[in-house]
Amino acid sequence: MDTDTVITGDDVLTDSAPASPDSFDIDPPYVLTDASLPADRFLDRELSWIAFNSRVLELAEQPDLPLLERVRFAAIVSSNLDEFFMVRIAGLKRRIVAGVAVRAASGLSPRDVLRNSLQASHDLMLRQATLLRDDLMPALADAGINMLLWKDLTDAEQAEASEHLRTRVFPVLTPLAVDPAHPFPYISGLSLNLAVVVVNPDTGKEHFARVKVPPIFERWMSVGPGRFVPLEDVIAAHLYLLFPGMQVKGHHTFRVTRNEDLEVEEDDTENLLKALEQELLRRKFGPPVRLEVHESIDDEILDLLVSELDISEDEVFRLSGSLDLADLTQIADLDRPELSFDAFVPGTHPHLSEVESSSPADIFAVLRERDLLVHHPYDSFATTVQRFIEQAAADPHVLAIKQTLYRTSGDSPIIDALIEAARAGKQVLVIVEIKARFDEQANIRWARKLERAGCHVVYGLLGLKTHCKLALVVRDEPNGLRRYAHVGTGNYNPKTARLYEDLGLLTSNSDIADDLSDLFNNLSGYSRHEDYRGLMVAPATVRSGLLERIEREVDHHAAGRPARIRIKVNALVDETLIDAIYRASQAGVPVDIISRGICSLRPGVPGMSENISVRSILGRFLEHSRAFWFENGGEPQAWIGSADLMHRNLDRRVETLIRIPTPAHVEEIGRILAVSADDGTAAWHLQADGTWLRRHRGPDGEPLCDLQEWLIEQGRTRRARRT
Repeated sequence: MDTDTVITGDDVLTDSAPASPDSFDIDPPYVLTDASLPADRFLDRELSWIAFNSRVLELAEQPDLPLLERVRFAAIVSSNLDEFFMVRIAGLKRRIVAGVAVRAASGLSPRDVLRNSLQASHDLMLRQATLLRDDLMPALADAGINMLLWKDLTDAEQAEASEHLRTRVFPVLTPLAVDPAHPFPYISGLSLNLAVVVVNPDTGKEHFARVKVPPIFERWMSVGPGRFVPLEDVIAAHLYLLFPGMQVKGHHTFRVTRNEDLEVEEDDTENLLKALEQELLRRKFGPPVRLEVHESIDDEILDLLVSELDISEDEVFRLSGSLDLADLTQIADLDRPELSFDAFVPGTHPHLSEVESSSPADIFAVLRERDLLVHHPYDSFATTVQRFIEQAAADPHVLAIKQTLYRTSGDSPIIDALIEAARAGKQVLVIVEIKARFDEQANIRWARKLERAGCHVVYGLLGLKTHCKLALVVRDEPNGLRRYAHVGTGNYNPKTARLYEDLGLLTSNSDIADDLSDLFNNLSGYSRHEDYRGLMVAPATVRSGLLERIEREVDHHAAGRPARIRIKVNALVDETLIDAIYRASQAGVPVDIISRGICSLRPGVPGMSENISVRSILGRFLEHSRAFWFENGGEPQAWIGSADLMHRNLDRRVETLIRIPTPAHVEEIGRILAVSADDGTAAWHLQADGTWLRRHRGPDGEPLCDLQEWLIEQGRTRRARRT
């Protein structure tokens, strides 16, 4: 799933040494922006985020989905919760300790938010464990995929597993004793561990030791076709090898989640990369924020862990079955096509496929004739955006390439193309966001690799993350220089582009090219330019630009002209924009919101939001695009870009929204959003009390329209018409 949740910093704070409030990613204190609206009009963002993961778990609970895809959704829930604790819970705890936490916009005190979030997360994890034990594992067994314990293995399987452990795993294991000569060991974040109690047979004295399950090995050890046993269970069965001469009295699995966020001072751009590398080393030592243990853990061992980790009882999660269910991805990736979604191969955009022959289409020739609106993964990323960069790198007439990079894949063809362009003598500017959360290390590697190849690498503006998705190509043509641009909603990552739903515009529009030239000069130099023709750019104009267009819809409605607002984002949190949407609803403007994750707006409240609908759509692809459509009195406008409606996106990042210039493309975006918000489309509907109601079947039990399947079919039909 998409990893765009954030918070900053990972120093341990004490009452005697509080940190500066400026060092935190703190949402600004809530200010009532409209006294005519009720004070309780905002839902809590943390609980809304947990509710999103509850919806993901509902997919894992859906019996008519392919079995391995259900397993994958269960794994995604665990991965998402890990990040939630490392970032949101860690940040909230840190602010409480430092005394800088403020009351949430929902009206809840910081401690109430923390308590409610811990309880809701625990309930979700218990539900997930029950699903795995009572539903998924039996169904997997029926399909010939057995997730076993050591005691369930045959003698032959135990012998084979023992041999593998002795020859491959045992040499890596390191038992760490705890006694006066051996202090309690540091427990790394997200590591899976065995708490072991051994007895000295000579003295009868008990001792505690910790054994870390090595993450370099596959978690689920294969012991035969379709038969798997968790590695920690195999290790537990062989603890006598680690403690010869001692009696193993018991063992218990546990796992710690730590604050793994970063806080980097940006006073000097020359030292930013070095400072970030040092901070990455400190990340490993963040304070604990969650302790997961098996429900059968001995009380004395649990007391020891709680005491040594200095963690509260509310942060202890007793669970049945295996811990760290994110590793279920290994099972979900098994080669069992009949238990997975039907294979999907993205198609080439029809305006490119119609000019293709034995060689790839000349994308610049196409863009001289028309703009391309691309919709991934339905339109292939490889034959559109990736080809755009690769062709620019190889084209001798291209003089310069400028691009932002927030996240990309490990073996990125985008990086390779930029390096090829620089080595060919082209001017290559790359804005690398080395502070992209949890991708910092990879981005540092890319930055250095690009620099060594001769690219101009900069890290954007001080104090702001560069999150926009932009590329600009300057080409020497017979009629003079011509510029080609791409503006998108997703990262330049070929791997996630096959799984994430995103929109992008490829164009040679001169106004857009001028805007991007000005913006790149702003990012790489000292330009203060903020007057763009077809762009909104955060932190200067995205919020104000959207507010202006929302108010314009109110004016159109009051004048009797067509008025409607449709918004698709990953998260809607910003109170100022929510209040503007409430005012539009009160004025009678219909508002459709499609928010995959968080939504702090309460729809359907009489007198405030009865004209607002909120939907959430989840499926095999991660809904990731951000799109804004305004009916505008009968002359619709559409904008796409990188910005979610959150404080961090609007105030602390460089984000862009681009106005779509082609009426047919505006209509296409409007149609996609209309189908997304239609009552005949399967979705979760947000209620005024913050609960989400799933509607995926009609009154007679017939399945409602699956948006993603509909888009797959639309793409097939569109391409078929052009062949």
